[in-house]
Amino acid sequence: MSGRAVFLDRDDTIIRDRHYLDDPDGVELMPGAAEAVRLLNLHRVPAIVATNQSGIARGLFTEHQLELIHQRLTELLAERQAVLDAIYYCPHHPEGSVEKYSFSCACRKPEPGLLMKAAQDFGLDLAGCYMVGDKIEDMETIHRVRGKGVLIGEDNSREAEPVGSDHRAQNLFEAVQWILKDMKK
Repeated sequence: MSGRAVFLDRDDTIIRDRHYLDDPDGVELMPGAAEAVRLLNLHRVPAIVATNQSGIARGLFTEHQLELIHQRLTELLAERQAVLDAIYYCPHHPEGSVEKYSFSCACRKPEPGLLMKAAQDFGLDLAGCYMVGDKIEDMETIHRVRGKGVLIGEDNSREAEPVGSDHRAQNLFEAVQWILKDMKK
């Protein structure tokens, strides 16, 4: 599956959203998330996080705090034999209070900058990649590079029309199962 990857939103996709999480102790894996990442690992499909973290621009936490949070996420996944291949984040927001990060950029989803950086780093064909997330912005991000998106959430049934997405799933594990089948087509 060379040149392909699965991009994962972070909050309410891999970990429970804590609204501007600033403490590593607040990291809680979503049900089935570790199993989903491990399944990607077993199929040798890179699992890459792409997340907006405007809390940095807003002065709510620092990049160092974010690194500690991502280190904790990595540890929790490792305890379940799951590995993320990379984590890319956007610290910017045009209405931020920290001048260094307070501007519009090409990496804030739905802009595809994070995906394009990963494509360079991993030699990816973005049109053959997927993104899983809980927001329409995640779907728009992957569609801007001609890839496929899976919208997840408890209110998304498999039978629902995938408005704005290529597929809908209850959770990350169900999304990854669909992606792996779709990759074989």
